[in-house]
Formats: sequence, C-alpha cells, structure tokens
Amino acid sequence: MISIFKKISAVSLVLYSLVGLSLAAQDGTNAYNFLNITSSSKIYGLGRVNISLVDDELSTSDQNPALLGSEMSGQIALNYMHYVGGSNFAGLRFAKAAGERGAWSAAVRYFGYGSISEALPDGSIVGSISPKDVAFGGTYSHDITDRLRGGIGLNMVYSSYAEYSAFAISTDLGINYYNDERDLSLSIVAANLGGQVKRFDQSYDRLPFDLRIGWSQSFGTFPVRFSITAWNLTKWSLPYIEAGDGSADKEPEIKDSFKSNLFRHLVFGADLISSENFYIGLGYNYKTRTDMATYSRNMLSGFSLAAGINVSKFSVGIALAQPHTGATTFMLNLNCNLSELIN
Repeated sequence: MISIFKKISAVSLVLYSLVGLSLAAQDGTNAYNFLNITSSSKIYGLGRVNISLVDDELSTSDQNPALLGSEMSGQIALNYMHYVGGSNFAGLRFAKAAGERGAWSAAVRYFGYGSISEALPDGSIVGSISPKDVAFGGTYSHDITDRLRGGIGLNMVYSSYAEYSAFAISTDLGINYYNDERDLSLSIVAANLGGQVKRFDQSYDRLPFDLRIGWSQSFGTFPVRFSITAWNLTKWSLPYIEAGDGSADKEPEIKDSFKSNLFRHLVFGADLISSENFYIGLGYNYKTRTDMATYSRNMLSGFSLAAGINVSKFSVGIALAQPHTGATTFMLNLNCNLSELIN
C-alpha cells in the first residue's frame, strides 16, 4: 500500500499545474509555486506578473516590495480569486508610512484547493482531504533617492495536506527606479529566496526562486502604459510539451527552440491611464498559454483582462482569464484608505 503522503504529493502536483505558474508538472524542480500568484487583480489582468507598475494600489506591492511607498499609508486591500476545481484564494493587506522616506505593510493570504477524494490503491474512497496553504507576510520599503526605492518582503508559509504539514520562510528583494517626468519605471526583483524549516516528510521541497526584470512606460500624451516583464531568468531553457492535434498520427513533442524559450520568459501588458477614476488592462503570458495548452485549442489562453473603478472612497478591480479550456478564473479587489473613511 502506498503511503498517504505520496497520494497527497501527487494531488498537490496536480493543483500546482492547474494554477499554471512555474508549473511543477513541467519542470519538477520546486514546490510552493502559489507564492507566485499575485493578490492584485490589475497585475493578474496584465499577464499575472509585473514588477514595475508604479501605482497607488497597495496590492501591486506583492510583486515587488520596492513598489510599496508612504503614498499608500492607511490603505487596506482585500482580494479574492476563484479558480478551477473548487480552488479559492483570499487575502488581506494593510500599509502604513514609516518616517519620511519609508513604509511598511502586513498581509495574510489563504490558498484553499477545495475538497479532494482520498483513495486507496485499489480505487476505494476512504474519505476526503482539503489541502491548503497560508502565508503571513511583512514588507518594508525605503526611498534611497527621489527616484530610487528599495524594499524587502518576508513571508512565513504554513502548508497543511491532510495530517501532514510543512513550514517555510520566503524573502523577496526588490529595487525600483521611477522617473515621473517620463513615466518610466524600471525594476529588478529576486523573488522567493529561502527554504523549508519543517518538511512534510523526508524529502526537501525547494522554493521557486526567481530573478525578474521589469519595464513600464507611457509615451507623451498617448493614454496607454506599456509593460514588459522578464521572469524565470535563473535558466534559459524552458521546454514545454506540444499536445498535437489529438490524432494518433500526431504525438506530443517537446518544444525547446530559441523563439519559444525567449517568449516563455516574457510577459506583456498594457493599461489605459486616461482617467484616475477607471482603468482597463490587457495582458499576454506565453508561458501560461503553452503550459496549459491542449490539442483542443483555446484562443483566449495566455490572455487576461483587468478593469477597475474608483467610487467615492473605495476602488474596485476585477480580472478575468481562461488559461485552460476547462478553467475560467475570476479575481476581485477592494481597496480603501482607512484614514479617509474615518475623516
């Protein structure tokens, strides 16, 4: 009889592949890929990854701790995401200024993957499990100069899969350069540094360490800001499996060309910035498209859409994406400033 732990590991592998991030199912090199899921609907709509978007929305700082600033002091942000298979994610974040040039924030995030049947090797169902991950985080940023800001983020991660549990510590380091005269933003982030403190069992699971470079800029009076984010920069080769057309004559094959590797490292985004009262954003993530591809093509896979409005003292943002033919994801953000509400 195989152990319960092996069954749980198999289930978690499926869950991470469904989320469609770095994908343990593709490269099998690490776990904790949920740490790459943004809590910002705007970022999710701009391709899921963006480390250079200078904005007054608190949730965007989870991509880069250097995007946190004193201008976000007093903000509280709530986020909710519904994914396929009963998966539901939620989070809460609060920020406060720290002196004249600094800021800090605290956050808690929950990742629930629904109820999953637990079966014996003979196929008989013996119960169900509800795997989950919880991350408690803190971030500090400091203005080094008028245009340069650095930041550090710390996450303590607790994972519970049936009677097994694990604990890990993750750190993000980021720096951002912003020229407001040109609306030019450049960022570098070292994400998910750290490791496990308590293991599930005997095996050690690595965190999805990543190096990222980001660029965002608008041009003149044209009311659109463009973004390009390069991620997964710790290695060049990111092969994927081409599913074929579903026929017996066309078997799946591994794709590892220069062109496919280049675009699997890049995420593209564009958002409308003509008004402070609303925004619309569009993103394209080629890695998501190829990771989640099936022989039954989905033209929307890889694309994502975000929109938001400012209503009185609140802002509301939503994002939609269909990374897989059987999965339509939805994300919601609510943001407000507590000091403005009190006053």
